[in-house]
Amino acid sequence: MIKETIEDAGFPINEFSEQEIAVCRLRIKGMACTSCSESLERALMLLNGVKKAVVGLALEEAKVHFDPSVTGPDCIIEAIEDAGFGADLICSGNEVNKVHLKLEGVSSVEDLNTIQSYLELAIGVNHVEMDLEENKVTVNYDPDLTGPRSLIEGVREVGHGSYKASLYIPPRQRDSEQQHEINMYRDQFLFSGLFSVPVFIFSMVLPMLHPLGNWLEYKIYNVFTVGLLLRWILCTPVQFIVGQRFYTGAYHALRRKSANMDVLVAMGTNAAYFYSVYIAIKALSSDTFEGQDFFETSAMLISFILLGKYLEVVAKGKTSDALAKLTDLAPDSARLLTLDDDGNVVSEVEISTQLIQRNDIIKIIPGEKVPVDGIVTDGQSYVNESMITGEAQPIAKKPVDKVIGGTMNENGCLLVKATHVGSETALSQIVQLVEAAQLARAPVQKIADQISRFFVPAIVLVALLTWLGWLIPGVFGIYPKHWIPEGMDEFELALQFSISVLVVACPCALGLATPTAVMVATGKGASLGVLIKGGNALEKAHKVKAIVFDKTGTLTVGKPEVVSVMIFSSMSMGDFCDVAIAAEANSEHPIAKAFLEHARKLHQKIESNDQPNNQHLTEARDFEVHPGTGVSGKVGDKMVLVGNKRLMQTYNVTVGPEIESYISENEQLTRTCVLVAIDGNVAGAFAVTDPVKPEAEHVISYLRSMGISSIMVTGDNWATATAIAKEVGIENVVAETDPVGKADRIKELQMKGLTVAMVGDGINDSPALVAADVGMAIGAGTDVAIEAADVVLIKSNLEDVVTAIDLSRKTISRIWLNYVWALGYNILGVPVAAGILYPFTGIRLPPWLAGACMAASSLSVVCSSLLLQSYRKPLVVQHTKGQTHCSKST
Repeated sequence: MIKETIEDAGFPINEFSEQEIAVCRLRIKGMACTSCSESLERALMLLNGVKKAVVGLALEEAKVHFDPSVTGPDCIIEAIEDAGFGADLICSGNEVNKVHLKLEGVSSVEDLNTIQSYLELAIGVNHVEMDLEENKVTVNYDPDLTGPRSLIEGVREVGHGSYKASLYIPPRQRDSEQQHEINMYRDQFLFSGLFSVPVFIFSMVLPMLHPLGNWLEYKIYNVFTVGLLLRWILCTPVQFIVGQRFYTGAYHALRRKSANMDVLVAMGTNAAYFYSVYIAIKALSSDTFEGQDFFETSAMLISFILLGKYLEVVAKGKTSDALAKLTDLAPDSARLLTLDDDGNVVSEVEISTQLIQRNDIIKIIPGEKVPVDGIVTDGQSYVNESMITGEAQPIAKKPVDKVIGGTMNENGCLLVKATHVGSETALSQIVQLVEAAQLARAPVQKIADQISRFFVPAIVLVALLTWLGWLIPGVFGIYPKHWIPEGMDEFELALQFSISVLVVACPCALGLATPTAVMVATGKGASLGVLIKGGNALEKAHKVKAIVFDKTGTLTVGKPEVVSVMIFSSMSMGDFCDVAIAAEANSEHPIAKAFLEHARKLHQKIESNDQPNNQHLTEARDFEVHPGTGVSGKVGDKMVLVGNKRLMQTYNVTVGPEIESYISENEQLTRTCVLVAIDGNVAGAFAVTDPVKPEAEHVISYLRSMGISSIMVTGDNWATATAIAKEVGIENVVAETDPVGKADRIKELQMKGLTVAMVGDGINDSPALVAADVGMAIGAGTDVAIEAADVVLIKSNLEDVVTAIDLSRKTISRIWLNYVWALGYNILGVPVAAGILYPFTGIRLPPWLAGACMAASSLSVVCSSLLLQSYRKPLVVQHTKGQTHCSKST
């Protein structure tokens, strides 16, 4: 298409290579802070064939776009491991329709080749991947042509019953990896505690309990004591076995020419440990040497950091709770019906939800969940959709109504025809959208990225200056000798201060400030029916100062009804309906659909004794849509226009006084008039009403209280638009404009320095949704993949506009609070660790306590983000018969 477009523009193309871009997602292990994710992104971008790489620290995932002809997932994983991180492939290629099968009755390679050949030749199969060791096969297929049950049956038939295939559901990697990481940190902490606690007792507790601790002072050789030997023996496994992960992380970071938390911890613990080894050697070689070891500092520092990491990964696991709950909504099994040609039930069997194929008929009894998206073919019931859309009240369902997978059938029995299965269901698309949002990096994250580049080198420099700043004045006697604790000298005091500086600084908290908040907010938003496409949309939404609303389907219910039809010519009502139906048949506009429904019913009443007219209706030729004004086309030999006054003016059709009077009367009643002109003369008109949504007035009022101005932009006439705007409380109105005009109005507002949001129903509002800083597609229902919008509001409820903006404001506030925690902690913690208070108050931060503080800072940021899970909608409008009640949460 690109080639044809360029050639149509008059530019010849000699060579044109169509480059295929593949995508893979990977689980990343070993990332500690922002500098890790940044350096990994740089390493991936240096790999030949990689076009784009995004690494999420909090999600611990990477999404890589690559040219499959140059590189592949194996090469990408190898590059990640070369950079010092672990990687597991989550998915690669097209995951939309993929099924995993376990093979039985297969005894040789020939059997596997037979099955593979059959599957590759089967209709609708796109790709087959065999696992020879595990006897498993993965099949990508076209759901319009085949499905999992067909593939399983085909495998059985090709082996004449000797081969069997069953559905294989791979374990959810995220949960197992998360649990493995939690168990790893727990085990490492317990192992280090096994040695660190005795070290702490031998160095801090027993020496103060005379005579219980006297045996620790027993000299083995020269001044080398039992206590010193025990501390050395107990500390060494902690330093080199448990602490190996810090050495590995620091080595890979330095090899990448970057520095992270592992570098700081390795430097701090090494300084404490090897200085203590020096003390032990001096004690062995001299009978007069006096010095204090820091073995307890090294051991306890590692233990406290591991405790902090354990608590952090436990808390981080809860940031994706909302997403996990969404994933678990779909039921494991469903009741599949087989019908005969007359629609009678032949059989009913319970199958796995993953075996459902498109067009299957599913039976859903009261209390069961809807397994997939579909259309009701028989039965009536109420379905609770709150888990998907956030809609509190159960929704009535009858034949032809749509149902969403994961929702709960309340009281009646429904037969549902499956329309979207597997990864195509609304629930799967919501999960995919939220996962993509959580991986996307918010602009505010740049603050942490910029700080992380110089943070660790700056801390190392501050630690060195701290050591020199205490050592040199101590050696030259500038500060009083009584400042030096008993059993220490100037060197040891300076060393303790510098180690405390190294380990108290925490780059992790900075790196977690933004992504953890975005993860919780996007998950919480999804559970409320508000899908926010990443941190960028979140950050823009909190700045919104003006919201542009479309009218039809946004401020109004979006289900227009024809309330009057008037003929202004000698044409009969039947002929008028014939012509109008033919002209409007191909239009997708809600008003056109309302008129078609009304006209067909009217025509049936008029021609009740005749045969159905549809068979000799002439379809419009040269059909053309005129955005914002109407449609035109030829019906037989007649030129027909259906639209508003502006369309008539464009074609020089005269609108007489009688017609003007009809238009004026209806517009005062907030109705929209549509004129029908045949061969240059207005033949008739119809008036359409579209009631205002009950919550609209409350929403506009609440937005005003938030400091946000509301503007209505519509293609409808000025009189109707003004009347509806007055009813809902909007003062700024722009009427009689086309979709491009809506986008232009948004740009005018942006030129005034305003951040503008556009709320539309996604039918003809795409240009405006794209032009706005934040595009909100409202009433998306099952169509959650609206590309033009930044925010998708699943329900057709204006309350969610307030929810989206309020949630974004709360999230950005929480991110800044996280930065205050992280930066404030470092700004206060580093000077205290450096000993700035010591001369005045005698307060000194020992290295092991500094390590505990560092761990606490990361944990505090994650817990701060988790508080967003308690978010409640600020505005809830409840509808009862004839009344609307508004409640606001504080």
